[in-house]
Amino acid sequence: MWSTPNVAPEPVDPRQAARVLRRAARFARPYRRSAALAVVFVTMSTATTLIGPLLVRWAIDDGVLAGERSVLAVAVVLYLAIAAVAYLGSRQQYLYVNLAGESFLRDLRIRLFRHLQRQSIDFHDRNKAGVLVSRMTADIESMSELVQWGLLQFVSAALLLTLSFGVLGVLSWQLLIVVLLMFPIIIVASIRFQRDSRLAYLAVRERVGDNLSSLQEGIAGVRVIQAYGREDVQRERFEVSNRALYASHLHSVKVSTWYFGLVEFIGVFATGVVIAVGGWLVSNGQMSVGTVIAVVLLLSSLFEPVQQLSQLYNTVQSSTASLKKIFSILDTEPSVSEASDAVELASRGDLEATGIGFAYRGSARRALDAVSVEIPAGQRLALVGPTGAGKSTLAKLLARLYDPDEGQIRFGGVDLRSATVASLRDRIVVVSQEGFLFSGTVADNIALARPEATRDEIRGALGALGILERLEALPDGLDTEVRERGSRLSAGERQLVSLARVALVDPAVLILDEATSSLDPGTEALIEAALEALMVDRSVVIVAHRLSTVRRADRIAVIDLIDGVGGIVESGSHDELVSFGGRYAALWDAWAASATDSI
Repeated sequence: MWSTPNVAPEPVDPRQAARVLRRAARFARPYRRSAALAVVFVTMSTATTLIGPLLVRWAIDDGVLAGERSVLAVAVVLYLAIAAVAYLGSRQQYLYVNLAGESFLRDLRIRLFRHLQRQSIDFHDRNKAGVLVSRMTADIESMSELVQWGLLQFVSAALLLTLSFGVLGVLSWQLLIVVLLMFPIIIVASIRFQRDSRLAYLAVRERVGDNLSSLQEGIAGVRVIQAYGREDVQRERFEVSNRALYASHLHSVKVSTWYFGLVEFIGVFATGVVIAVGGWLVSNGQMSVGTVIAVVLLLSSLFEPVQQLSQLYNTVQSSTASLKKIFSILDTEPSVSEASDAVELASRGDLEATGIGFAYRGSARRALDAVSVEIPAGQRLALVGPTGAGKSTLAKLLARLYDPDEGQIRFGGVDLRSATVASLRDRIVVVSQEGFLFSGTVADNIALARPEATRDEIRGALGALGILERLEALPDGLDTEVRERGSRLSAGERQLVSLARVALVDPAVLILDEATSSLDPGTEALIEAALEALMVDRSVVIVAHRLSTVRRADRIAVIDLIDGVGGIVESGSHDELVSFGGRYAALWDAWAASATDSI
């Protein structure tokens, strides 16, 4: 039974919220001109809202009741003119605020995506893809309400509330006191609402991330799910996260319902009291009818801004929680970064690891300790050993997908941490067992390594590997659409495309991490032929369980666990290690026996 952890999210306190919003304001500085124009038009609209009741008062007292048709006509014309100005101001304020808001969100998306692309592999190991997608989508979208109308509404509501009290005081201090008596109830309710809504909206954001993560895994892993008939289990898992999201949304709605219902009731009640008190004052000759009507019209300008400001508090809380998560990603520096004085790596050189120690972040166990190995230029090193001993970890360190905690890895005598990332990726390339493809054509995926490559250069790379005819035989040749994750191609064809990428880069060092482990024998033979062509005149590191693929290596390093930590226990050529009679010999005898049995 899948369950969603019932953990209350950490609330964002006001000081922290203020810091987050100030930082967001610094991000928004390029759009301050549009924001300033929006504020000008907001002020214009607010002024027209307050002038309206005053015109109504004048029209009734000095026009209708006094029998002055000319006054009434002028009041009507002025009211229509004010309405036209209000329309113009409202239209322009939304235009400019949306221009600034959408520009801010656009640039934030770009900045966040670029930062995610810069992050090291260990960052993506620690963070679920669904949660990162949630940061890019749901969290940024949650801010759209704030930047598109929330800040505008804050300025408008604050101005309207402040000026309405001033106008009300000028019209009737008696009715102002009546209205002020209602506000302590709203203030107490608002304090409670802010406390409850903060937790409710933070819970919603957490549940959105969990739900998107479950959805992403269900879609990305659909082939595995169907292969094992686990649709019901995965469906139940998604339904659990979806129910948790529903419950958190429902709770936030309940929190809002009681508060806004209370504010609306107080507004209606205040209107009734104002009419009663105002009517009594009119009957005693202490107030005009127009004044009472103007005050009633102004009441909407008092209680509606209170609702808007309270609702805006929800929006600010939700947006602040989202901004906090986004900034936490932007503040995460890649563990593998380029030094300020980085140098270009030589086109060829020896690859050497000395005294390497490494532990995955958050793991209590060291993956490797005191590992030293050397791959002279143009030679092949095979890494063999049991699963979990650290072969792939060492391969990733040699490609600087991770940085070692201890020791150095040098290429051509230069520490990889002192090399430019661009030259490092050009010199050392990893080919994994999954040939990941992006939506687009075969040619697009090959040119991913070198976007400027011409069609002739792509064909030349395929020809050098002996796979040009195989890929041109596809329905549309090199222009065949591979679809998402290369689903239109077979596993072997996807791997051929990934090898063609490498050939186009022409690296000095090739690291093969189980590159043929998931292929059938016929396809494996084709891939191995392409690999042989690719490995000519390059340094090669081969990670493989199938010992047939490592027999031709110049040197073999056996990695095994020593007191629970990976290390090199034997090193030599195939013949040397077999004659030595150690762990490699035992692995070779076991593999040879299984290969004989399978014939």
